[in-house]
Amino acid sequence: MILVTGGAGFIGSNFVLDWLAGSDEPVVNLDKLTYAGNPDNLSSLAGDARHVFVQGDIVDQALVARLLEENRPRAVVHFAAESHVDRSIHGPEAFVRTNVEGTFRMLEAVKAYWSGLPEEDKAAFRFLHVSTDEVYGSLGPNDPAFSETTPYTPNSPYSASKAASDHLVRAYHHTYGLPTLTSNCSNNYGPYQFPEKLIPLIILKAVRGEPLPIYGDGMNVRDWLYVGDHCAAIRRILEAGRPGETYNVGGWNEMPNIDIVHAVCDLLTELRPDPPAPYRSLITYVKDRPGHDRRYAIDARKIERELGWRPEESFTTGIRKTVEWYLQHISWVERVASGEYRNWLQQNYSVR
Repeated sequence: MILVTGGAGFIGSNFVLDWLAGSDEPVVNLDKLTYAGNPDNLSSLAGDARHVFVQGDIVDQALVARLLEENRPRAVVHFAAESHVDRSIHGPEAFVRTNVEGTFRMLEAVKAYWSGLPEEDKAAFRFLHVSTDEVYGSLGPNDPAFSETTPYTPNSPYSASKAASDHLVRAYHHTYGLPTLTSNCSNNYGPYQFPEKLIPLIILKAVRGEPLPIYGDGMNVRDWLYVGDHCAAIRRILEAGRPGETYNVGGWNEMPNIDIVHAVCDLLTELRPDPPAPYRSLITYVKDRPGHDRRYAIDARKIERELGWRPEESFTTGIRKTVEWYLQHISWVERVASGEYRNWLQQNYSVR
């Protein structure tokens, strides 16, 4: 049995689906079901006894403690987090509550549970904290990529809250001996991503014939990681990672945002021809967001050298799979892109 937090979100649900596709080991899935947590992502597991879903908040330490005692997991995989930079700029308090206090409450509950395990189970137990490359700050055009020893210089309320949670995880290993693992990943993309993030937002707006909002000059650079590759990396870290260690997980796909948008538009032209207007013509540059980091890049050699993991998808293959999935699941997109999400888009982009 493993316990997964945030398993109805984008990366978390992909991980749960991937885990149960390749293993009969059950998953207890704890998710608060905020705007980005979507039970639709897990509909294929309906009636599957290997998947136990619990709606709840990671800040609720008593709930987490009860789930640990009742289910006796051998590992915790901690995805649950507020993760959108723009939202953190408008409302940082939710990010501090979930990412910092929530991780603290998780660590406290897990430490108490782990301390009471028999020695053999105690030695085998793992707490895997899934984090982001944004904790490292912003790179210049010629700076070397982020490594596991790059100093933390977070620049947004989101990345600062994740940096704080990373430090707590590290401290609980070094102070209490809790067998923790931390992964810092680059920008994920793929199925089930909430359409506030760049790639699904562009797909959704393009098929509707709406303007495609691009921050600043579109030359902010990110490393892009297909979510299926990320899930494989997490499995490998959980299996063989050394307690107390951090592993950077990247896709070796460093690209400017505008090139991503062009790639999506060109795939849509191929897969969904005859739009009301040429997709590239919908590109609209808008005022940049405050403190927008210019470049991220991940040096993922440590995880390859120590654990033998390397991404299988190139950006060319991964983005094709992604666009095809969204076109085949338009009803899913439309369901999640209603209500509160529409209000958010209006708030974030109407003034730019």
